Amino acid sequence: MSREQLTFVVFVIHQLAEAWGQSPMQVYERLVGKHILDEYVIRHYDTLHSLGREYLIDDITSFMKEHAG
Repeated sequence: MSREQLTFVVFVIHQLAEAWGQSPMQVYERLVGKHILDEYVIRHYDTLHSLGREYLIDDITSFMKEHAG
């Protein structure tokens, strides 16, 4: 993982934690446990990092609901 990807992952985790009312550790555990961090966030970094904050939160939240339950 590149430095830019790592920075993006940390940003995503903190933004989702704020939006979901959870701690960053809880969000990290959910994303890793459902394989969303590797299989979606990191894999699609090139597209996702160009999205706005609100769209990004909505997109990952929707993806999680649709694909990971």
